[in-house]
This record gives sequence, C-alpha cells and structure tokens, in this order.
Amino acid sequence: METADRKRPIHLGDHVRRMRTALGVKQSALANELGTTQQNISRIEQEEEVDDAMLNKIASALGVTAEAIKNFSEDGDVFNIQHMQGHASAGSSFNQCTFNPLDKLIEVMDENKKLYERLLASEREKIEILKQQKNS
Repeated sequence: METADRKRPIHLGDHVRRMRTALGVKQSALANELGTTQQNISRIEQEEEVDDAMLNKIASALGVTAEAIKNFSEDGDVFNIQHMQGHASAGSSFNQCTFNPLDKLIEVMDENKKLYERLLASEREKIEILKQQKNS
C-alpha cells in the first residue's frame, strides 16, 4: 500500500512555464531574452527534463535561480514571486515602462518642430542680409 506522500517526478518544463507565468512574462519575451523563438520556449515547457545549461539561462533571464525553478510550488512561491517582482533586479529586461512612450514621441516631435522653426528663422535672416548687401 502506497502512501499519499509519494511525490510525482519533477516536470521541469512545467515548472518553467508556471514560474514564467507567475512572473507575468510571455513566451515571446523570454524567447527574445534568450535569443530563441517562442516555439522553442513552448517546446521546452512541454519537456519533462530541461538540461542544466538551458535551465540556468532561463533562470537568469527570469531573474530567479535554477533551484527556484526546480523547487517551484505554487503554494509557497506565489507570495515570494510577487514580492520579488517589487524588488526586481536592474538587470531584468522585463521591468515595466515608467513612462508613456507616446508622450515621449510627442515630446521629440515638438523638439523637432522647434528646431525646424529656428532653422527657418535663421535662413530668413540670411536672405534679408543678402538682400541688404545686394541693394547697397
């Protein structure tokens, strides 16, 4: 008779997927960070075994340790992951923007418009000087 405490084998691909989704990272973003394709990340997440080198790369890209992925359990780790997100490392490229990109675009367009107006005024001054020299 087997006990209820018997553990199932670790499915590392599933742990990778659950850690990634708990961190709010899309497959495509992780793939981009690792220099691979979204389809390759999907394939990794379906595999029961993930080689140590790839697991270390994934962990680094997610800003966690490989051990955190291996030992992932949704019970105790959800709080820790949410807490880690508030203190995310500066090296992680998954941090959210702290500004509105459209606002920045409008600022740049306004700066370009002002620069163009100054250039146009300068050209008009040159034309006036040339007219004055011609009439003298």
